[in-house]
Amino acid sequence: MRELTVDETVTAAFASASWIMEAIVQELELEGRSYSWLLPDDRDERRTEKLRRQARNVRQERVRRLRHTEGADRRAAVIYLAQPGLDEYYEELELALSGSDDWTPTGVAALLSVVRSRELQYWDVTWVCQVVDLMLEIDIAERQHLREPFTRLIEAMAHVPLPADERRRLHRRIALALPGDLTTLPLSALVRADAWASSVRDHLGDAPAPHLVKLVEHLCEVHTPRPTQTWRARCLTLLEPTGAREFVRFALTAFIREVSDDGNRRMVSEANTDVARGTIWAATLARVDDLATTLTWLAVHLGGDRARFTQDLVIAGAAINALGEGEDPQPLWRLQTSIKHRALRKQVDTALATAAGHAGITPAQLLERGVPTHGLATDGTRSWRLGDHTVVLTVRDAITVRLGFTTADGTAVRALPMAVRETHAEELKAIKAVQKEVRQTLAAERARVEGLFTVDRTWSHEDWARHYLNHPITGVVARGLIWEADGTAFLPGDAPPGAEIRLWHPARAALAEVAAWRETVTGRRLRQPYKQAFREVYLLTPAEESTGVYSHRFAAHIVDHARLYALLKERGWQTLWLRAFHGEQEAVAKKELAEGAWRVRFRYETAAVADHEVTLAATDQVRFDRRDGRAWRETPLARVPPLVFSEAMRDVDLFIAVTSIAADPDWIDRGEERFGGYVREAAFGALPPSAEVRRDALARILPRTAIADRCTLTDRYLVVRGDLRTYRIHLGSGNILMSPSDVYLCIVTARKRDAKLFLPFEEDGRLALILSKAFLLAHDSKITDDTILQQIGKTPPDGRGQ
Repeated sequence: MRELTVDETVTAAFASASWIMEAIVQELELEGRSYSWLLPDDRDERRTEKLRRQARNVRQERVRRLRHTEGADRRAAVIYLAQPGLDEYYEELELALSGSDDWTPTGVAALLSVVRSRELQYWDVTWVCQVVDLMLEIDIAERQHLREPFTRLIEAMAHVPLPADERRRLHRRIALALPGDLTTLPLSALVRADAWASSVRDHLGDAPAPHLVKLVEHLCEVHTPRPTQTWRARCLTLLEPTGAREFVRFALTAFIREVSDDGNRRMVSEANTDVARGTIWAATLARVDDLATTLTWLAVHLGGDRARFTQDLVIAGAAINALGEGEDPQPLWRLQTSIKHRALRKQVDTALATAAGHAGITPAQLLERGVPTHGLATDGTRSWRLGDHTVVLTVRDAITVRLGFTTADGTAVRALPMAVRETHAEELKAIKAVQKEVRQTLAAERARVEGLFTVDRTWSHEDWARHYLNHPITGVVARGLIWEADGTAFLPGDAPPGAEIRLWHPARAALAEVAAWRETVTGRRLRQPYKQAFREVYLLTPAEESTGVYSHRFAAHIVDHARLYALLKERGWQTLWLRAFHGEQEAVAKKELAEGAWRVRFRYETAAVADHEVTLAATDQVRFDRRDGRAWRETPLARVPPLVFSEAMRDVDLFIAVTSIAADPDWIDRGEERFGGYVREAAFGALPPSAEVRRDALARILPRTAIADRCTLTDRYLVVRGDLRTYRIHLGSGNILMSPSDVYLCIVTARKRDAKLFLPFEEDGRLALILSKAFLLAHDSKITDDTILQQIGKTPPDGRGQ
């Protein structure tokens, strides 16, 4: 008797098992009729229940018949239930498969041809595994005819989200059912489910060299962020034959070369995760060209929030850990400053520790040696020649990076001529990209060096000069700071040769020394990259000594939730967005200090909700933890290092100063009586340390201004004598009271501050705001803003009365 073809087998199966569809149609018809009776004004519950009971009976009878079906009829039922459109009957498909037997290669091929058009889901993995098991009943020589349909099946499963262990079990079953020869890649290796794997498979060809097949099989065995030493040793052996290292180099560069523009798809499908991870580590062991550049690109683009790429934490993590095996610290510096994902940041820390261990230094030392120079000279400049013009990038200070232009004779011009911009458009685009990168590096270095306040580190004069003073970017930050050696503070130009140097902090200095340095900074017009001479110092209070493990110093403030969240993220804190209706009524922001030895926790909770969003938050306790191995141990405040405590509390004070509703000039007009008492108390209450420093700065700045004779500083206020009234500007909130009777004056914006007026620091904008209000009110007779004039009680200049 002639054996049926695949198509004939499918046709015969559909005819034999048509009763299944008849039963399904009958069940659906009964269920549909049961719903049609559920009308608001005509509800027949008994009839509805009867129809549903009949539908269940039809389903149960179908299942019973499936259980008792055998042989060819059972195989026909399997093929019938595998067709598209019957996805929700996967449990019946599993049932039919579990009792089927005597499958021939043609029967399995027929089943796979039907499955090919079916859209697979994660719940299909059970019966797919059953299909793979059918192969073991077939002679091994005949199984090879099924390689092509099984290839299509595994490609379809590649896009199904499965747990990694479950996918590996499926791949192992397929490898057992369809073993290949020495020149055949396993079906589960480099599945054609993404452009990267397809490119690498095409590069290998249909019959790759046996040693390359073994290498690819080995690459599939990396299931963790870092492979074992046994895997590494075996990989080095497999990389020795001719062409192996070249293949790995091709596979690594294919990540970038074959990247898809479709941001909705993964760069590497889940089915190829292990082989991709193995490729990264093989390339690392082989030390292929451009290794660090490619790995950094993968980590940044797959571990960040780039819209063009779907985030892939597994591949990004492998790239990060592989960079820890390299000798160049710059990629790790970049990742440490750019990666935001919490889990990946931990892997960056691990990679830093690994790389530092190889170099025999600490992770902090590795970071400071990895700051990129972007091709800048020691003086912070870099130039390009574009035709007859020269473009010069200059790092002016710790914030400003400018582009300057000169003609062939050296004459400075404001901009390049249009002809030059058009002719050298690509070069100019690349120059502006460098400018952007330098700005980002400057910002990261300001944050990194500021973080050194919590670490009692010293440098030899040689290391300090090399990595700080003379670095084209870090040097701009370092030269604006005060340093100390042997108890004597100095500016960088006065550094004593041969001494051990550390960063100066006012908490370690006497009050007279701090006052002297503040006068020096103001007198010399030294704008520091961040507050140092005028830095706030927070000491443990008696109340905090009594509470023991927590501080209530900054509790019970009402703050703008969105602004608080943004500022926490900007300052490097990890936190959650409060949600009104998802059980997240409180959050604990966390930040590691002292190079990860300490952690501060700042709690806040929901205070107000509007339009289903948390708008206001109420601040609460601050607590500290000490690292104990991989765990954290809550620690009494008295045992926290003074600089760690001071810097952490300074951040929390900053959050409140910037985001408190008491500092919002519009708030009083909103009629929020619920928080009216808090606003009145906080807007004009006692000064926090940040405002005390602001008062000290004003005491040094005001005598040098044109309004000095109109200004007086009291304990809480800057008093300004105008032509029409006298005003008191609160040094904490910036709010204003007018005499007589302390009438509130609302000024949302003041005139722009005089650019020639020097400020020794400007962190939250409050100092500049207070000064701008003072300049405006000192000459209140010249004010033209109607809203301000009406509050003061003066007729507008054009005669419009109140």
